[in-house]
Amino acid sequence: MDCRRCDAVCCRLPVLLQPGDHVPGQFLSRDTHGRAVMARNEEGWCAAIAPYHLRCTIYSQRPAICRQFSMGGDDCRRERQDYLRQADAWALSSPST
Repeated sequence: MDCRRCDAVCCRLPVLLQPGDHVPGQFLSRDTHGRAVMARNEEGWCAAIAPYHLRCTIYSQRPAICRQFSMGGDDCRRERQDYLRQADAWALSSPST
């Protein structure tokens, strides 16, 4: 599995920060419950992702949950399948031009 071939789906998931995560301040945000989370850009991507290269700009400081999410692992494959199902459903429901 190659992240560049899957649209880096994991980089669009909400990332709840844990005690011990030391993320640079410009990438911090709060969710609707006031919990510390990774900020997102206008398109919904993690704000720490370089969009053209799909690489984490804070790789050495990335949150623990990102460290645990392994490329090609069970969670990765499950999220990718969900994403592809949603994309297919969207494509089928969109009017063709």
